[in-house]
Amino acid sequence: MYAIIETGGKQYRVAEGDIIRCDAAADAGAEITFDRVVLAGGSDAVKVGGPVLEGASVTGTVLRQAKAKKILVFRYKPKKRVRKLRGHRQPFAEVKITKITLP
Repeated sequence: MYAIIETGGKQYRVAEGDIIRCDAAADAGAEITFDRVVLAGGSDAVKVGGPVLEGASVTGTVLRQAKAKKILVFRYKPKKRVRKLRGHRQPFAEVKITKITLP
């Protein structure tokens, strides 16, 4: 069984036992529930929500909180002495999917 969930403005295809990186804000070891299930499918049929499935949820455990690799943003205007260098590291949470519940 698999499901497509929506969190942080992004959609993820998950199954039980999968590990995803999302923008969840929870401590390591905490239980987290995703209520916005867009689609759920298995071996027999596919259920599509409009826009979400009512009563469906996906539960996971936060494994760790970390930051992604640094990206550098460099703005430059030639002949104007304008240079701007900025770095950014996006925080993320690694979540292990434990249970998919359908209505």
